[in-house]
Amino acid sequence: MTDITETSPPAPADRRVSAWWRLSTVCLFIVLAVGWAASASMFEQFKAQIGHLQAKLKEVPQVHEISVLLDGQQKPALLVTFDPTSAALQLQRLNQVKEGPNDSMQLWAIDADEHKPPRSLGLLLGDYKTLQVPAKAADLEGVAQLAISVEDKGGVPDAQGPRLPYLFKGWLVRKAL
Repeated sequence: MTDITETSPPAPADRRVSAWWRLSTVCLFIVLAVGWAASASMFEQFKAQIGHLQAKLKEVPQVHEISVLLDGQQKPALLVTFDPTSAALQLQRLNQVKEGPNDSMQLWAIDADEHKPPRSLGLLLGDYKTLQVPAKAADLEGVAQLAISVEDKGGVPDAQGPRLPYLFKGWLVRKAL
């Protein structure tokens, strides 16, 4: 007789998943969930920050007119800016020139039409580096230059005009909107 050895069928492969794989899968799922939650939170914070910055930007003065007044040697003496929302001219002194105790510095608007007399926009009161002079947009209509003159204490009326030559003078530049 022939010797026939019986061979048993191969044992089925162990289909159980290792505990390490299960633990790794759970950890990966947790990491993905935390990452998704963090990115969603960061996105919402980013949207809130953009909204806050846009609101702050609306509050920032929008300078539409600017002038640098120059002294006799053509060196900058005053920086003048106008923001219609605040209805004031902001003047920043760029040099150390001060008026005397019996004098006042007066700001003048010089029209593009040379036949019109200069109009007073106000006095520079105080020894501060930055000053404000109340003004409206209509006060700067047709104005080509701004100038500063030294007048007697308290200034002079518009009808009289400046009594001395201008101490500082500069072109008024309008920003294109």
